[in-house]
Amino acid sequence: MFIQTRVMVVEKGHSHKLVERFSGPSPVEEMPGLIDFSVMVNKKSKEHEEVMVLIRWESEEAWKNWEKSDVHIKGHREKRGQEKPEYLISTTVNMYEVQKVKTARVSNA
Repeated sequence: MFIQTRVMVVEKGHSHKLVERFSGPSPVEEMPGLIDFSVMVNKKSKEHEEVMVLIRWESEEAWKNWEKSDVHIKGHREKRGQEKPEYLISTTVNMYEVQKVKTARVSNA
């Protein structure tokens, strides 16, 4: 499994804008090898909010296929030259190769 995270730090009160943006339909949902896509918000800080997008792929190869897909490249071309929103403070992207997954021993249902 391969995981990509994108953490966006935004001014207080603006996380809902990114949640809406990442919650709408996306071509990534149709990509072979995608496991799931989560959008999370951390409002613990008094100064800012964090929005984390976590995308799980079956493999690094599946993620690479998405990165070089025509639809992904086209999406980035269309956004080229656009200014980032004023409320966006920073963005950090990381990639992880999953080494071990543990599942619950008892049913949580």
